[in-house]
Amino acid sequence: MPTIVPYTGYGSTEWVRVLCRVLLSRPIAEDEPSPRRRRRREQGIRGWRSFTSAPVGDVPVLIDIAGQRIEVLADRGGVVDTRIPVSLPPGWHRATLSTEGAEPVEAPIQVLSPDVSFGIISDVDDTVMVTALPRPFVAFWNTFVLDEHARIPTQGMAVLYDRLVRAHPGVPIIYLSTGAWNVAPTLTRFLSRNLYPSGPLLLTDWGPTHDRWFRSGRAHKEENLRRLAGEFPGIRWLLIGDDGQHDEAIYADFASEHPDHVAAIAIRTLSKGEAVLAGGRGKADQGGVHVPWVSASDGSTLADRLSTAGVL
Repeated sequence: MPTIVPYTGYGSTEWVRVLCRVLLSRPIAEDEPSPRRRRRREQGIRGWRSFTSAPVGDVPVLIDIAGQRIEVLADRGGVVDTRIPVSLPPGWHRATLSTEGAEPVEAPIQVLSPDVSFGIISDVDDTVMVTALPRPFVAFWNTFVLDEHARIPTQGMAVLYDRLVRAHPGVPIIYLSTGAWNVAPTLTRFLSRNLYPSGPLLLTDWGPTHDRWFRSGRAHKEENLRRLAGEFPGIRWLLIGDDGQHDEAIYADFASEHPDHVAAIAIRTLSKGEAVLAGGRGKADQGGVHVPWVSASDGSTLADRLSTAGVL
């Protein structure tokens, strides 16, 4: 039977971006204990099962939000990533998603106020949490280790984000990661348990493309940064990442191309051990970047430097 796995969306007061995926799952037996049945319906397919479960492509998915019903078609990988016109007040809303043979599910949607002029885009691995594994094994870890207790929050980062939220009421926080969509429920629980502000997760599908076995994580981040700049032309973003691999270069390129959309760049510097596990440090040319750029190994020091830069 098909199962719809919902993801957190976002939008403005005139449109919303709805995200979900349709996968095959084993039927839920009617004699299965009620708490277990409820958990399975709420959580959908998690962890390694989303890699071994077949996507259901080219099926219609009905989106019901604020009394408006729109039918869209999942792509060949079962993914729905669609922008639909709808009038909603700022705040959190829910869209009901359904398809034939599947239990309806609800997807949270964050609608931003048109008055918002500052936002946060944050990386996940090595930025808000530390996995402390060699980079090639991070994918395995995120896939098979489903318990959010096994992940370690980065020192001081949750406090930094809380201070940013307090200093900028109504600020949106979007977590942009190269992780696969199957870890979204685990990441959501991790963020909540460690007191990070709620916000949409923009993850990726690790499936093959027409010219490669795995999708490019760098391209995923670059495409979503450009998309967010186009969707919210009035917002200047604080870009938060780390110096392992590509965040510095991605943010530097984006700031050079779209300086009016970047308020500042904050980079968490990895320890020597973390840098080795991450496969080295990224190298970015800051010559063309004309926005505040701060770096530190922990959230507290980043907060102090963002304060000096006038961002916090």
